[in-house]
This record gives sequence, C-alpha cells and structure tokens, in this order.
Amino acid sequence: MGKETGFLEVDRQDRTYDDPKERVKHYKEFVIPHAEPALREQASRCMNCGIPYCHNGCPVNNIIPDWNHLVYEGDWQNALEILHSTNNFPEFTGRVCPAPCEASCTLNLIDQPVTIKSIECAIVDRGWKEGWIQPQVPEKRTGKTVAVIGSGPAGMACAQQLARAGHSVTLFEKNDRMGGLLRYGIPDFKMEKHLINRRLVQMQAEGVTFKTSTEVGVDVSFKSLKENFDAIVLSGGAEDARMLNIPGFEMSGVRLAMEFLTQQNKRVAGDDEIRAAPRGSLLATGKHVIVIGGGDTGSDCVGTSNRQGAASVTQIEIMPEPPVKENKLLTWPDWPMKLRTSTSHEEGVDRDWAVLTKEVVGENGVVTGLKCVRADWSEGRLTEVPGSEFVLKADLILLAMGFLGPKKAGLLDQAGVKLTDRGNVDADTESYSTSEDMVFSCGDMRRGQSLVVWAIREGRQCARAVDEALMGVTELPR
Repeated sequence: MGKETGFLEVDRQDRTYDDPKERVKHYKEFVIPHAEPALREQASRCMNCGIPYCHNGCPVNNIIPDWNHLVYEGDWQNALEILHSTNNFPEFTGRVCPAPCEASCTLNLIDQPVTIKSIECAIVDRGWKEGWIQPQVPEKRTGKTVAVIGSGPAGMACAQQLARAGHSVTLFEKNDRMGGLLRYGIPDFKMEKHLINRRLVQMQAEGVTFKTSTEVGVDVSFKSLKENFDAIVLSGGAEDARMLNIPGFEMSGVRLAMEFLTQQNKRVAGDDEIRAAPRGSLLATGKHVIVIGGGDTGSDCVGTSNRQGAASVTQIEIMPEPPVKENKLLTWPDWPMKLRTSTSHEEGVDRDWAVLTKEVVGENGVVTGLKCVRADWSEGRLTEVPGSEFVLKADLILLAMGFLGPKKAGLLDQAGVKLTDRGNVDADTESYSTSEDMVFSCGDMRRGQSLVVWAIREGRQCARAVDEALMGVTELPR
C-alpha cells in the first residue's frame, strides 16, 4: 500500500472534458487526462482493502490495488505488466467500460471511489507512448489451426491469446475492417479507431491472420472451416435487434441505431458509408430526432445526432425514471440502478421516462411524429395511464431497444450448434464448448448483449479452453 492515509488526504478528482459546445463540432475524443502528479495522487487514495471488492466488480478481475500502488510509486512499466496480465486491451475498457469496479470500491460507500478507470487508461496510454507494448511472439508453434469468427473484443482477445500460445489463428470478419462493435458500434468521440489499428498490428506480428469482408455462412461455408481447422470459435455479436412493432414502423424514417452509428463511423474513417446500406444514407442533420431506448447505444445516438446538427433530440425510455442516488446499504458492492447522465446527454437532449410508444405518425410514408402514452409501473407491471396520450414531433426515429441475441441465418444455421432458450449459443463458462465437437463460443454470441469488458474476459477464458482441448494442457491464464 503506497500511502496509508491517501484516501483521507486526497479527494476524488476524475478526468475532465472539453466544453460541450466545442466538442460537438468534431468526432474526436474530448477527455482531458490528468498530469502525472495528479494521477499519482489519485492512485494514493486506494485503500488496499482486506477484501478488494473492485476485483469482483471488474469482469476481467483486474488486479487494481497492485497497479494503483505502482502508479503511486511511479513504477509505470510494472503497473502496465500487471494490467496486461488480466486484460488484453485496457485502452478499450479505459475508455468505454462503465467501470463496475468503481461501483464496488469501498470508497464508493461515501461516493468517493478511486478513479480506477482513469488510472487504467493512463497506464496503457503511457505504455504505448513509451514503446513498452510490443508483440509477444511465441517461441515455438504448435502446428494447430484455429478459426475465430467475429473480430469484436471477444474474438480479438481470444485470437491474441491463442496466437501467443503458438497456434495458427485466422480471424474472420464480415465487414471490411476488423474490430466488430468496437469499430462500427462505438462512436469515435468515445474511442478513436487508431487504438484498434495499433492492436491489430501487434496481433499480426504475433501470428494472427485477418480475413475481412468474409462472412462465414455466406462467403465461405462453415463446413469448409470444419474441414480445414482443428478448432473453431464463434465470437460474433448479438446483432438481432429488437424492433418496434407498432403501426407505421415500416416508414423510412424509422431506423435501427446500429445502422445509424455504423454509417457515421464509416464517414469518419473516410469509407463509403452507404455501400452496404440497403436503405440509403442516414443523417440527423436538421431533423427532429427521437431515440427510443435509454441505454448506452441510445446515448451514442444522442451524441452522434447532435454532431450531425439535429434540430432537436429526444430520448425516451419505457421504464420509470431511476433514482438519482442508490441506497448504498442495499446495493453496494453490486452495480446499482440509478440515474446516469452521459457526456452525450450533457451536450443536449430532452429525456423522458415511462413512455410507451403506440404509433408512428406520418404523411405519404414520411415520418412526422410518434404517438405515445404514459406508462404506469406502480403495480409492478406496465399499464397505460388513461388520458395521457401525446404526440412527439419527429422526422427520424432511432431504435436503440437492445438485442434479442445473435442472428441465426448463415453461420449458426450451418454450424448446427445447440441454442439456449434465449437464442444464444449454448456453451458453459468452463469449457466454452458447444454441442458440436471442437466448436467453441464466447462473447455476446454466447451470453447475449453485454459489455466490452465481459467480451474480453470471455475471449481470454475461451482461448484457455481451446488451448487445453487442443494440447491436453494449457498455461494460458483465466
């Protein structure tokens, strides 16, 4: 423990942001990181608790007190080594993870958790700046081949771990660039894509082969992979989006959030954003936008709409408004249900809760509004409030209501793997094996829509299971 009284002497001070009026003019990251002295002060606040609940709060079980202590001591290189021992891509989680570790921090009992996420991000950013992060090329090759299908955070983590174990890994991606949801679902203002690119360079040097624009089940059959690889990992996303099944939903102004976000990410990258968009270009410029869904994807749609110059942005949620502050004695150290205001919300949005959509209103197939009614949850179930109908003005309605699981057509139909009652690939968290021999699954395709940090955890654990299945033993960590 670096400083026994650090948490008594130093107040929590997290990273700050550029002014909202300025940051909506571009798609670059806008976080203002701490200088090193301030970071070391923040790291000194770690209490090194007898039971470090932050370990359990973090899905990858980051060894947080250890690298906090090392940052306080100024030993950044060893802090990076400990950070990488549990997390392949801390620059991703240090930017887009909601930080359940901070919710579990003992100091969160007084609303002053250690700035774990900021310190994590600073460690890995320092590592890249200093040139400490290099390819980890295995000393010998096993001669075994593995196909990893889906290049999101689960697939990337799994592929990297297997390559470091000496296997020949081919990573398949249906899009024209690697990264999956990291590349096309998360806006650049939250995570710039050069961060993915430099990891891909590292992975390629470690022996991973990339196959882009190759959809397994469409461009190449699953059977051919079974014939040519010793093991296959299904690490795709949960892309079957929940639709809005109300009258008028078929109008052209009702679009999926992922379609909207993907197109803008392609624009930022300089790609043709509508090449693979059957419904044409999608922009919020000058439009009254309604975002249905109160989660992170909905928040990303808000930030993107404001940057595109929307006339107005409204975000609605069917559930009631959560409390501003949780009851710590009931929830800590678990993730609390409370009102969260993102940086995108701070840039401008009208938020409304307990709203049930009834009908998309339009003229000649063009959206003009959304008919809604107030929802009552007082009896523990949804009922409509009589006489509470209202209409929101709308030119564009974006659906960010979550996902129902992975798409079945193509890959999963050909793979023939058993599915759970919820439509995910059936595999446990020990062997990660599916019902098909030497076919494994991890990430959102196995667990359903989740966090980037959960995907990395599952990718790492799945890699260990695959390595053990191929070799009989494994030295890869869980």
